[in-house]
This record gives sequence, C-alpha cells and structure tokens, in this order.
Amino acid sequence: MFNKLTEYFTHKDRDMRDNRWVFASMLVGAILSLLAAFVLSIDAIALAKDPNAALSCNINAIVSCGIVAKTSFASLFGFPNSFLGLIVEPVVITVAVAGLAGIKFPRWFMFTAQIFYSLGFLFAFYLFFIGLFVVHAVCPWCLLVTLSTTFVWFSITRYNMRVNNLFLNKQIAKKAKDFINNDYDRLILALVVVAIIATLILNYGGALFA
Repeated sequence: MFNKLTEYFTHKDRDMRDNRWVFASMLVGAILSLLAAFVLSIDAIALAKDPNAALSCNINAIVSCGIVAKTSFASLFGFPNSFLGLIVEPVVITVAVAGLAGIKFPRWFMFTAQIFYSLGFLFAFYLFFIGLFVVHAVCPWCLLVTLSTTFVWFSITRYNMRVNNLFLNKQIAKKAKDFINNDYDRLILALVVVAIIATLILNYGGALFA
C-alpha cells in the first residue's frame, strides 16, 4: 500500500506528478477548511441559543472564537460566515478527489472555480485582518480557515496557470507556466504563511500563548 502511494506521487511524468500533489494539497486544505467551518457553525448555533455560552476555543482575551463570533463581521451576509464553508468546501473536495482520479475538468469549469475561490481567498484574508486590527481578537478556527484557504488557492492557481485554464494570451501564458515550473509560486506561498505568523506574533506576541 505504501509503495503504491509512493509510486503514485513520484510518477516519472513531471506534469502528472505535479497534478497529483496539487490535488492532494487541495483535498487536505479543503478538508481542514470544512472541519473548521463545521466547528464554527456549531459554535454559531450555540451562541444563538446562549450569547454567554463558553466555547472551547475561548482561551483568553485575545485568542477567543466567542469574541469574534459575536461581532457583525461574523455574519456579513445575514448568516454565519462559516455556513459558506459548509457549502463551498464539499465542492472543492469533490474536484480534488476527481483530479486525483485523473479526471480533467473543462477549461471553463476550472476558470470559474478559480474566480469563485479567488473571491473566497480574498474574503478569508479580509476577515483575518478585520479580526486582527478591528476586533483585536484571534479565532483559532478562523485562522485555520485562512491558512487552509491559502494553500487551496495556491494549489488551484498553480494548476490553472500551468495548463492555461485562465484564458491568458500566449505570451503571458508562457511566462505564467515558466513561473510555475520554477516553483516561484511555492516561494510566495511560503512567504505568505510566514507573513501571517509574523503578523500575529508582532501584534499580540505572548498573549497568543498565555
């Protein structure tokens, strides 16, 4: 079993090997996001029943899901933001599993997926900065959503840029593919993750671990 799994992810064909790693990353990231959305949805229902409910992730005055969940930013569309995750992430999981099985989706489908997930990516970072600089609290599950959404977005973008699903002209498409082949996107991903962690530490420091 282990040998087959190793062989699957070390295929001689570079593009096929990269596809498998891309869709595996999407799958893991989407599962983590779905888990976080599920927990946050349960918490939202608990707070709706009892605004003073003690949530398991209420660790201190800074690290607290409850503080974040009680703000208007937690329900920007009239319902808990986490409900969006319950709707979107199963779709991403389905795409990732199909991709791992070798199914190739139509160009228009992946382009549409790129647009919608890019909006989700921006929304996740919007909420991250709102929590950090407006609410002044950190929700651990929300942070997990931000990080996992980041990994999924970079994964789907890497795939779409490499196979030219973004309807770019030939010159830009070639530069995008070269960019991906040199793994510059992975470098940017690493820098983004480091920036998120550094931002948290610089703003709250020891309060995160108190």
